[in-house]
Amino acid sequence: MSTETIVLGGGCFWCTEAVFVKVRGITDVESGYSNGQSLNPTYEEVCTGRTGHNEVVKLEYDPARISLEQVLQIFFIIHDPTTLNRQGNDAGTQYRSGIYYTTPEQKKAAEDFIARLTQDKTFDRPVVTEVLPQLNYSAAEAYHQDFFEKNPNQGYCVAVAGPKVAKFRKTFKELVRD
Repeated sequence: MSTETIVLGGGCFWCTEAVFVKVRGITDVESGYSNGQSLNPTYEEVCTGRTGHNEVVKLEYDPARISLEQVLQIFFIIHDPTTLNRQGNDAGTQYRSGIYYTTPEQKKAAEDFIARLTQDKTFDRPVVTEVLPQLNYSAAEAYHQDFFEKNPNQGYCVAVAGPKVAKFRKTFKELVRD
């Protein structure tokens, strides 16, 4: 099996991770920090907004089982790509919408996908998702990994992550992992 890696920032990584661990063809999901200036920042440092890092998930996927197009479809349905530095009540540069590619093909696919969303007027406002090469990635602390799975009754998980997982399950029934 040959896998590819892409890094996505769609607000709080707990929510994004909660969805992508349920996706058929995704072989690994890791919460982390990407595209900031410092190496190996802590959660507390990222939360200040001064490191430039984004809360992200690093996805490994099997392109024989799920296409990048499908990954992007899920990504754009589970977060608001039209709000700059904000997802719901989470505000700050660490919550920006971003696609951090690892290959030139991913860059082109992401740019083409966003162009189609814009042309089709999928959203009422412009898409502000940044498309940049993945830089300075580091894994988030262990307690952030699989947070939703370990804490399904935690308030944020119930109010924010749970509905995103439900939306994914309803919208992409054919991609839900068995």
